[in-house]
Amino acid sequence: MSFLTRLFTPKRRERADLWDAIVRVAREERWYLRHGVPDTVDGRFDMVALVTSLVMLRFEREGALQDSAWLTESFVDDMDGSLRQLGIGDMVIGKHMGKVTGSLGGRIDGYRRALEPEADRAALAAALVRNVWRGAAPDETAPAELAAAVVALKARLDALPGEALLNGRF
Repeated sequence: MSFLTRLFTPKRRERADLWDAIVRVAREERWYLRHGVPDTVDGRFDMVALVTSLVMLRFEREGALQDSAWLTESFVDDMDGSLRQLGIGDMVIGKHMGKVTGSLGGRIDGYRRALEPEADRAALAAALVRNVWRGAAPDETAPAELAAAVVALKARLDALPGEALLNGRF
């Protein structure tokens, strides 16, 4: 099978729809205007990483290893392209990508613990302060408000039938 045939198979297009939906949700204005996420390159990365983490955690609970691997590849490909657009060259792209993928892994682990059923909302708020605001929230209420919005998004993603999630219909 040729590279182009594999690239344009229906399954590949479906998974591209999932990645597009993750990025679309991460770029919704509400995160930046209502919840105080910084509308910067870092802030947008943080939101893409957050939404990706929520989907990855769902895949993890379902044992969907192939889908999880595909999503990780999509994240890496997109971040690689974004860093290159920012002017990061071939000589150092690997170092930057190591930091980016490590950052995603750390966020997934942190959100996993903060979203466990026995965890309280304060644990999620603390994880968001650490990851989204780099330790300094814009005001006292922002962490709790963002945590509530993240819990609502997680519930929405968790309620989706598997096929709808994989096809990016959320």
